[in-house]
Amino acid sequence: MATRIDGQGLAKLETLEAAVTHLQRLYSVVERMAQAQRIQQPLAPFRQQIQRAAAPLASLLKSQFESIADQVTNVIVVSTRGGSETHRVRSLRESVAQVRASLDAAETRVRKQHTVEGEAEA
Repeated sequence: MATRIDGQGLAKLETLEAAVTHLQRLYSVVERMAQAQRIQQPLAPFRQQIQRAAAPLASLLKSQFESIADQVTNVIVVSTRGGSETHRVRSLRESVAQVRASLDAAETRVRKQHTVEGEAEA
């Protein structure tokens, strides 16, 4: 007996793979923002970069993983809030980590729900 993933599961896994790639870009922007904050450079340009990196990710996830898309939208909201720069960077890091954990959990859930038992092909 071999196990494989059905078509709907494969489509969801492809979406999650693309989302992880987008999330890596978002993560790199947040980390560059943290470095700029440490050396006390202006952080205003990073807000727009975060929005540009997060918007496609949110739209990619909206149809199949709406709750994760809402978390990505929250990243955009956190980036535009007022308050101290240190608090904003910390909140952005936490939000990105939360999205990453949700994507990992969604991948595990998809693999579990869409696994099909079948006969081994020769």
